[in-house]
Amino acid sequence: MAPLTFLSPNDLKAIHSATLLILSETGIRLTSPEARDLLDGAGATILDGRVLLPPELVDHSLALCPPSFTLKGRGGEQVVLGGGDLNWHNLGGAPDIYHPEKNQRIPATITDVQDAARLLDALPNCTDITPFFTPQDVPGEIISLAMYRHTLSHTSKPVHGPGVQTPFEVRWMARLAEVIGPPAEILTLGISPISPLYFPDELAEAMIETARLNIPFGPLPCPTAGATAPLSLAGALAQQNAEVLAAIVLAQVVHPGLPVFYCGRLAVMDPLSGGAVWGGMELGLVSAATVQIAHSYQLPVNVYGLTTNAHDLSLQNGLERAVNAVLPALAGADELSGIGELSAGVAGCLAQMVIDDEIAGGVRRLIKGLAVNEASLSVDLIHKVLDGPGNFLAERETIQTLRGGEIFIPELAERRAGRIEDRQVMVKNAQQKADRLLKDHQPEPLDRAQDKELDALLGGAQKDY
Repeated sequence: MAPLTFLSPNDLKAIHSATLLILSETGIRLTSPEARDLLDGAGATILDGRVLLPPELVDHSLALCPPSFTLKGRGGEQVVLGGGDLNWHNLGGAPDIYHPEKNQRIPATITDVQDAARLLDALPNCTDITPFFTPQDVPGEIISLAMYRHTLSHTSKPVHGPGVQTPFEVRWMARLAEVIGPPAEILTLGISPISPLYFPDELAEAMIETARLNIPFGPLPCPTAGATAPLSLAGALAQQNAEVLAAIVLAQVVHPGLPVFYCGRLAVMDPLSGGAVWGGMELGLVSAATVQIAHSYQLPVNVYGLTTNAHDLSLQNGLERAVNAVLPALAGADELSGIGELSAGVAGCLAQMVIDDEIAGGVRRLIKGLAVNEASLSVDLIHKVLDGPGNFLAERETIQTLRGGEIFIPELAERRAGRIEDRQVMVKNAQQKADRLLKDHQPEPLDRAQDKELDALLGGAQKDY
């Protein structure tokens, strides 16, 4: 099935040209002496507190990026970003957990990090995992490290690292990963410049450290159109692109050939409240456009898909996340994020994770499209049924079609006629499934010595800090 396109080839050229103008004439705000020296040596121009990146340096850095890379899990599972398949992972870093049965949102804990990892490990359409919750019962200086440590021991799937902000976190994250395997194979790190176009010293140095350690890198700007980026979607996309490409230049100067995946997190300001809208159809639109932009550079791309501003498992929730998942999926995204997300990323929910896994299965079916061939056109079958006393349901071809996955069969949704007495049946089914999986599913355990080493490293990181 051909990818859905929202940007023409001329649109893509215009966005790239605007990006090069932004980087070469406006530049990025960057004051880290180490980063400035590296970029200066590569041909950038230093102008007061800004660094101007010439077009030839940007294009050269893009040419160094591999078109795909593989992320491995400790259980042997792996995902290939840029390999042509659609992968799915969850929201990362939610500080709150929502309990639909109580309609209650409370601060998340380490136990919630562990439960989320174990549940996501059991869900078949979730291909890889990001540490889900930001636990509020952990000292602030090691929160990201604790998130990663307690995710590793509760899943054997590939694990993305959480977002990091300092070279301290990068170094210790790599040491935690080494307990499982080579960090270059089993860890990725996302680092977010501050929109618009600001690279604080520690963030820039974290990018440098990530590249030095050969850890696959996801530049993760989070601009909000109308607040920290232009309100026009094309202008916001150009700024986001400039922020991503500037990070890529810095990483490739440090480590030519470093695997990079393009992470787009552009949101749109709500004109009524001033807050970021994660549920509007514009998010699906800019996510799909981001996929096209990244693929024009032959970079694997990860964007949000299953996102909403809703605070519960409501009609608004379902509408927003369905639109935002379908558009970038049809555009050919390599990876969609957001499984389990609520409240524009502030909260997460176990039942929502289960529902999103079913949505992901449906989207997988959708992007396969229709097979049109002699067998699927069923001319002989139609003739046979009309010629005899039979019906389509009784025919072998119907069973074969069902087994072949032509029709998606949901597990949670209620489709039977007349069952209106329970309006929350899907939510209840999802919660019951989550409870059952948490009770019965046990990922392959870590070796006891590895568990002890991870705990020792976490303690060492806290002392080192």
